[in-house]
Amino acid sequence: MKDRNRIIVDYIALEWAAKAKSQSAFASEHNIDEKTVRNIKYNKGYNISLKTLIRICEAREIKLSDFFKLLDI
Repeated sequence: MKDRNRIIVDYIALEWAAKAKSQSAFASEHNIDEKTVRNIKYNKGYNISLKTLIRICEAREIKLSDFFKLLDI
C-alpha cells in the first residue's frame, strides 16, 4: 500500500500540476515555489509539507479536510 504522502503528492502531480499551462503558472497560481512544483512532479521521494498542502488547497478554494476526503485518506 502506498503511504499517504505518496498518495497526496501523486494526486497533485497527476490531477492538478500536469494539467496546468506550465510549472511556473501552477506555482504562481498556488503561491508556491516553482522548485516545489518540480519536486511534486518528478521527485519520488518528496515529502510535501503541511504548509505547501494548505497553500495549494487554499488556492483551489478547497478545505484541507475535503481534500483528504477526495483522496479517501
